[in-house]
Amino acid sequence: MRSQRWRWIPNALTFLRIVLIIPFAGSLLAEHYRQALLIFGAAAITDAVDGFLARHFGWRSRVGAIADPLADKALLITSYLMLTLTAVLPVWLFLVVLARDLLIVGGALAYHVGIGRYEMAPSLPGKINTLVQILVVLSIIILLADWPMQPWVVDVGIALVTVSAAVSGGHYLWVWGRKAWKETRP
Repeated sequence: MRSQRWRWIPNALTFLRIVLIIPFAGSLLAEHYRQALLIFGAAAITDAVDGFLARHFGWRSRVGAIADPLADKALLITSYLMLTLTAVLPVWLFLVVLARDLLIVGGALAYHVGIGRYEMAPSLPGKINTLVQILVVLSIIILLADWPMQPWVVDVGIALVTVSAAVSGGHYLWVWGRKAWKETRP
């Protein structure tokens, strides 16, 4: 019971990650890429620590279950938006990344309203897509910070993000569409 008084820490770390999005976005927009890398690293550490604490000590909460993935998505969407606004990435790639996430959120809301409550769990293609998006953003920022990275990471990264977003978005659409169809059949 003694450890239960600290159960607020994972949620606090998640909200810290949300707050870090502001200076991260500002750093990318100002093209201060080394600073952006430090902030991205701090956000990654808070994500790892809050996840470890929630799992290890059982400090899970409904707020954390919702806020944690939203914080991750907000950081990634912000990354792609800022890299698009600074003309590092094409506008269409940002629209693909955003459309995939809107498809998932919109589908989840439609399912919730039209059929009923469910627990959203990330699929394997969704996890792979998130990993690809993180690695591509990280690689591009490392390149822009003039640290050792090959210039081809931008073109290859664009291709990988496009394919993984399409595959995972299609997978979510198929799985949840099928589930909705089964639930609504008489």
